[in-house]
Amino acid sequence: MLSKNTLKFIKSLQQKKFRKQEQLFFVEGGKNVTELLQSDYEVSQVLFTTQYGKEHARLLDSIKADVFEVSQSTLESVGSFQSNDSALVVAKSKPNTPISLSSEEWAIALDDVKDPGNLGTIIRIADWYGIQNLFLSEESAEFYNPKVLHASMGSFTRIRFFYTDLKKQFEKSSIPIYGAYLEGESIHKTKFGNGGIILMGNESNGISKELQPLVSHKVTIPRFGYAESLNVAVATAIFCDNIRRQSI
Repeated sequence: MLSKNTLKFIKSLQQKKFRKQEQLFFVEGGKNVTELLQSDYEVSQVLFTTQYGKEHARLLDSIKADVFEVSQSTLESVGSFQSNDSALVVAKSKPNTPISLSSEEWAIALDDVKDPGNLGTIIRIADWYGIQNLFLSEESAEFYNPKVLHASMGSFTRIRFFYTDLKKQFEKSSIPIYGAYLEGESIHKTKFGNGGIILMGNESNGISKELQPLVSHKVTIPRFGYAESLNVAVATAIFCDNIRRQSI
């Protein structure tokens, strides 16, 4: 039976300090929950409505976790969604493990990208373009923030991430770094190699000055209109698309 204390505990995971303390997070909504249950994440609790249970009975039977059929109102009371008629899952966070990148792999590095929606969208973009590695500065948005997970639409289950001091990370690497700048070589003329790091800067300030000497190629997306700047997630997608086009 699902106790009030368990519901209270799940609700507490809306706060970063409790997610960090317990090394747990939750995911809600049908698609994200299904993606998580099919991944290699370790699950502790699954809360689901009657309808979700009927549609995913075989998947739920295969899960080694505490499973509870609950009402929609119960789901909405513990999660962050105003409306959730599907499911919610509590899972164990993955450790912050260093990523070893080969010379023929691509990664995205985010320098203090603070908006959870932007991070979640970038995770989804990386997954779309088959880029599985993500380096994040220590001040970037938290990977397990509910807004990040929701915006990723399940793609977070297929992305490796590592929070690190980007300066130290880049100093010990010989892999080329392609930084996004307002001024630089046009992305349409840049010759991307077989692997490298796409470095995207903070939403307001761009790439920090301390990282600039470590950038191998300053690349810009040409502007044809009058907008002052591009959203960082949109710019990331343009970089990924140009890189993958050259590999066709």
